[in-house]
Amino acid sequence: MPQKPAITRVKIHDLIQSRWSPRAFDPDRQVGRDDLLALLEAARWAPSSFNDQPWRFIVCDKAVDEAAWQRALATLSERNRQWAKNAPVLILSIAMDNFNHNGQPNRSAMYDTGAASLSLSLQATALGLSVHQMAGFDGDKAREAFNLPDDCRPMAMLAVGYQAGIDVLDDGFKDAERAARTRAALNERFYAGQWGRGID
Repeated sequence: MPQKPAITRVKIHDLIQSRWSPRAFDPDRQVGRDDLLALLEAARWAPSSFNDQPWRFIVCDKAVDEAAWQRALATLSERNRQWAKNAPVLILSIAMDNFNHNGQPNRSAMYDTGAASLSLSLQATALGLSVHQMAGFDGDKAREAFNLPDDCRPMAMLAVGYQAGIDVLDDGFKDAERAARTRAALNERFYAGQWGRGID
């Protein structure tokens, strides 16, 4: 199975360096209840504006509730369904539009929900699990499938499970699974003191 540690300019924590988003999941290996709860605890303890915790996660574990898992799978784009069908757990992340304490719009909700999702992903890496977050899903279908309230925004669908060899993937995905991970140079995205002045 490919392991693709990040090639970094300076040393970063092994957990962050080794986290990546495979598409090859083992369809025969379930995620244990305690491990799944650990992922959710990691998300629960993410930082948020006013400690509002604007995230909501709908957990669809195929081994526990296959009908819910099938509904989650059906919201995905056709291309994502081709590989996500092997993930034993699908999780829908949702950001609430308004603060709990005063009902006012929360402009940090999406940011905070992303932070919770990353915490979940890093905990998964620590446990030997993999997470692949997908924007390629139909938010309207998700609203209907899971009876979401109006004052929220479906953000991403997360495939969770154990990594498998690339042989479980259709040929159209194998090259991407083998490809090296890349990022823009540090000074192209991180600026020193003003816009466009790259960090040295």
